[in-house]
Amino acid sequence: SIGNPSPTLFNFTPQLPHHIFNAKSMDMSAFNVSATLNVFRLIARPTLCLPHATVSTFAQLPVPLNQAFGKYKNVDIRAVVLDKDNCFAYPHSNEVHKPYKDHFQRLKEAYPGRRLLIVSNTAGASSVDPANNIATEVEKSTGVPVLPHSTKKPGCGPEIMEYFRKYPETGVTRPEQIAVVGDRLTTDVMLANRMGSYAVWVKDGVVPLGRASIFARMEHRLAAFLQNRGYEAPEPTSPFER
Repeated sequence: SIGNPSPTLFNFTPQLPHHIFNAKSMDMSAFNVSATLNVFRLIARPTLCLPHATVSTFAQLPVPLNQAFGKYKNVDIRAVVLDKDNCFAYPHSNEVHKPYKDHFQRLKEAYPGRRLLIVSNTAGASSVDPANNIATEVEKSTGVPVLPHSTKKPGCGPEIMEYFRKYPETGVTRPEQIAVVGDRLTTDVMLANRMGSYAVWVKDGVVPLGRASIFARMEHRLAAFLQNRGYEAPEPTSPFER
């Protein structure tokens, strides 16, 4: 039941290939400790991985973002946190995917300056990009700031809020004034829900689902499993003010 979600979530859990747990086969710089630890939160609160809005591709993202959240009252999105890999760019590419360039420009115009922020688990992530070389290239190609962060998504909410506090011209004073956009439920969407922000799931990334990672495919199944049982994304509430 929804009131006691743990057993149904355990029943969902599929068998993972054994090589995933083989340290010799893993690029440890790409290993996401934050996401791994936060997956256990889903046992208690499976709705943390559910979005407040879903779009097919980045090109279908409503601009301004307030339009994405029609079922919620008094939505006031002042800034957007944007994922990079497989959201608006090919994984490990530093440029906007060509079919999305016009829409990316519209998003920049709607959220100018520091109101649009790229938060990636590659560019700007200290474990992958310690000298911020990738972040610098992404900033040059997109014209959008990239957040340097020590904790990968979904655990970098405090670093995001610190960024917006540092730049008050964004108008952001509370996390529910931020929309997080990305293609991954256990990183981007869970980041938004843990922060108390709004989440937009880009369901179909640049890479077709059939060629995506096993984890991305599992997330699609998990979302369908939960939504078919009546689960919904939690109402945005700030964890920083409790």
